[in-house]
Amino acid sequence: MEASTGNKRKLQEPTIHIERLSIGYPGKGSVKVVASGINADIAGGELTCLLGANGVGKSTLLRTLSAFQPKLSGRIYLLGREIESYSDKQLSRVLGVVLTDKCDLRNMTVTELVGLGRSPYTGFWGLLSKADKEVVARALTLTGISHLARRMVHTLSDGERQKMMIAKALAQETPVIFLDEPTAFLDYPSKVEMMQLLLRLSRQAGKTIFLSTHDLELALQIADKLWLMSATQGVTVGTPEDLSLSGALGRFFARKGIEFDTEAGLFRVSATCKARVKLIGEGVRYAMACKALRRNGILAGRDIEADCCVDAGASSGAGAFLLRLPGGTTKRAADIGEMLALVREVLKA
Repeated sequence: MEASTGNKRKLQEPTIHIERLSIGYPGKGSVKVVASGINADIAGGELTCLLGANGVGKSTLLRTLSAFQPKLSGRIYLLGREIESYSDKQLSRVLGVVLTDKCDLRNMTVTELVGLGRSPYTGFWGLLSKADKEVVARALTLTGISHLARRMVHTLSDGERQKMMIAKALAQETPVIFLDEPTAFLDYPSKVEMMQLLLRLSRQAGKTIFLSTHDLELALQIADKLWLMSATQGVTVGTPEDLSLSGALGRFFARKGIEFDTEAGLFRVSATCKARVKLIGEGVRYAMACKALRRNGILAGRDIEADCCVDAGASSGAGAFLLRLPGGTTKRAADIGEMLALVREVLKA
């Protein structure tokens, strides 16, 4: 029984452990402190997202954790060792980094570029063995770009290039991968695909994946853990759900025009409601009608008491919305657009 308990504890040990970390960079005659007192862990097999406003220090933190720039104070443990104890060669076998810089190489195929991820193992000449080539092929397969293997790098789309750079990091065979804004320059479907890919890699390959992102909604839906970085509140860490329940998410992004929906666990644009209607119904039709009315400054819901009632339920007829007015008057709308026009007309009167 004791042995199994020991194994359990070992599995729960974080890949990265941070104690009282302070980060920043030299300024004119002084040191600029970006953030201090950071205490956090990053676990293996999880996708962790770093969120924060522009200029708050996300890139500085990522560069510090990647050993690209020195910390001001504190400790960073990578696989149980302080990061300073690693040589450059040792670190290249433990930590892979994917930056936002666009790769614009010519006269190089996707396979050749991904093969550069094997450089920590190939020696001075960089010749790939059969085993190295198998690792490269496996990285292409994991990222779903095997069909691009012979394509020239400069012919790829932004999304394909991002996947290629992730494949290069996978070919490096490091247990830890850091990514700086991996969804930048991508359209929304590609952003979703990229985040799902990173989550899948953390699960299937057991990687510790840590990334900075501005894609708040995606991070809330996909990430295992969030790091909320603020100039005033420091770094707050937790699951999206725990941060929601504690109110940390609502406080962190509290600003005019944005509000956090605790039940949905997502942010939405707030609207000033100057009118009220009672809305009855259920399911998608109810939700869409409520959303449309709110967007137009009209507070709507089952518990709202108002003279005007919008029936979005089955009793209003297939695909229709029924407005019930005082005195028994009713008006029928064929869709939400027509319903909004009728509600505005009634409220104005």
